Amino acid sequence: MLSYTASVILSVFLRNFEGSLSYCVYIGKNHSADGHAWLAGYGDEPSSHWLEIFPEQSHPEDALVEVGVTPSADLPGVRSSIPQVVKSFRKIRVSYSHYKGVPAPVTNGGLNEHGVAVRSVWSPSRKELIEMTSKVQSGPSYSDLAGFVLERATTAREGVEVIAKMIKKYGESTYGGNTHVIADATEAWIMIEPAGGKGLWAAERLSDDAIRACRPGYIGSIPIACENHPDFIYSQNLVSFAKEMGWYVDGNFDFNAIYGDGAGVWAGARWVENELETRAMKPSRIEFRDMVWALRTERLTGDTAGYGQIVPLVNPVSNQLRMLWHAPSGAVSAPFSPVFMGQTEIPLEFGKHRYLTVGEAARFLDTDKPVCGGPETLSKVSLRTESFTAAVVECKRLLYLILQNTDSFLEQANLAFTQRERSLVLRTKKF
Repeated sequence: MLSYTASVILSVFLRNFEGSLSYCVYIGKNHSADGHAWLAGYGDEPSSHWLEIFPEQSHPEDALVEVGVTPSADLPGVRSSIPQVVKSFRKIRVSYSHYKGVPAPVTNGGLNEHGVAVRSVWSPSRKELIEMTSKVQSGPSYSDLAGFVLERATTAREGVEVIAKMIKKYGESTYGGNTHVIADATEAWIMIEPAGGKGLWAAERLSDDAIRACRPGYIGSIPIACENHPDFIYSQNLVSFAKEMGWYVDGNFDFNAIYGDGAGVWAGARWVENELETRAMKPSRIEFRDMVWALRTERLTGDTAGYGQIVPLVNPVSNQLRMLWHAPSGAVSAPFSPVFMGQTEIPLEFGKHRYLTVGEAARFLDTDKPVCGGPETLSKVSLRTESFTAAVVECKRLLYLILQNTDSFLEQANLAFTQRERSLVLRTKKF
């Protein structure tokens, strides 16, 4: 039987589950013990997750990239092709193999060579916007947009502009509304793209004093009376469309009430923010271990969390020294390890394995024999990779062991991970 603590954990997951429960935390640099901001988070998807480092790439001027969702998505659409950039930046990201009609590999974000980090988090739109979304919608998905930010933006503000231009020119394939939190060493923006296919979006700049937890993404009042406000930018039709639909007349422009679900800030996100605000008031302020806590707390993180990612938003002496911390599954049962932009490869244990990878159950690893059905029946994972231990598998096994007796095992696992991470933090600070 599950212990009482484990039962509580699972009940929290079930009670609050509304599709994807992607989660993100941003900490402004004024709260940081190390003097820099932090961006952390994970995605909740029932498929495999693996770490990838993409090199800088050059593309032909007529190169195209396929984007969008398929008819099998909750909000169906059609795939389309749009121009690729001539040069795409080097980046680190976590990929995964399934999310409701979004073709793999899918991503919630990562870090690029210029120090731009992005996290993608759900953000529910009002019912009318869901209903008016075309069943043949086209344009980039949330995953495509996150990838384009990593490939094309040199600053967080540029990341917002990349998404805005994409939506204006090619549309967007929505799954009901989404958030992108985009940050660099100087500033951060939270950008929400409502459903409906009307090209709507709004972005709020997060200050150096900000502590923001997104689950889901949230923007409140926008000062529309103040033109060129330094902390808010939005699509040209944001206000006019709301008036046209009768959702807004005058006065306070509450973005969540007008275009979102009207529920305000979720209690779980507020709980995380309050806890982090308390920690920020201590003499030590917020450290790496506090960011780990925000992703490891069993009240929010468990079996549904596909991985963990923490980015220190710094400007090192070399772009190759930019790094993020990666946990191969939910951080309750997985330690964080540093991954540097300058790495030429990642350990095969952290790469793509067949475990939980959509479509792999019907494929074979034996490539020496002819297989009925052709290439579609051959695994896309190499023999060499599959011969290595999969970090996700081992961490999942540990999670299920912990859940059988959290009173005994949760504290032990947490202590072991904390000791290892403390040692690694000291070693990485040398860089």
